[in-house]
Amino acid sequence: MKRIYIISSLFIGLGFALDLQGIRAQEAPLSSTIVFQEIEGLLVVEAEYFYKQTHDEERKWYVTHKGNLPKVGRDEDAPHIFESSNNAYLEVLPDTRVTHDDKLIHGENFSNEPGKMALLYYKANFKHTGRYYVWVRAFSTGGEDNGIHVGLDGTWPASGQRMQWCEGKHKWHWESKQRTEAVHCGEPWKIYLDIETPGDHEIMFSLREDGFEFDKFILTKEKAFVPQGLGPKVIVNSGKLPPSFEKVAEDFKPKQN
Repeated sequence: MKRIYIISSLFIGLGFALDLQGIRAQEAPLSSTIVFQEIEGLLVVEAEYFYKQTHDEERKWYVTHKGNLPKVGRDEDAPHIFESSNNAYLEVLPDTRVTHDDKLIHGENFSNEPGKMALLYYKANFKHTGRYYVWVRAFSTGGEDNGIHVGLDGTWPASGQRMQWCEGKHKWHWESKQRTEAVHCGEPWKIYLDIETPGDHEIMFSLREDGFEFDKFILTKEKAFVPQGLGPKVIVNSGKLPPSFEKVAEDFKPKQN
């Protein structure tokens, strides 16, 4: 009887540990002490290395990698870990507006106003001031998962609103365009942040459409710069990055429970 009790306790303890592991995998993987570094007008950050998330009552960003495949409400597309930078990315879930026929609900699955839903925060140090164009690497499968907002130091300038993806569907794709009344698929060179003082700053992103898949972002002073492939490497000012997540093959499929 005592042996059965011990074995049962071990299984219960193991299950509890696995539950905690799953919970931790969906929290910010870095502490607030991590600060990323701009070098010669270039800042590079992996999306999953946010240090804080707020306004996540209706929608939340979840880290997705081989060891953590979140299942949160509706999410019809398969994981896109293959060819993601650092073998991990973020997705804002649940994804209830997959097609144009699905109901658009402001404040639930859509926010045209930045800073209202599912906010991500990153700390970065800048040596050089000036205008930085923002590039984001994202995976879009339709017309209702292709928008996000970017902000700076608690503000949401007009130049950071309505980042839009129309090209590069069904693959990881870099883009830096702003959706406008004139061009719904976005105009180039209109997504930027102005860094007015050197030192530490806070870069923020917020939900525009649920289901958005977010891999990496870049701030660059070079207007003609266009990222390729996985993009440049991340550079840290202070703190230490954790090891990269495990790679997956192109035909990777999650195990069925």
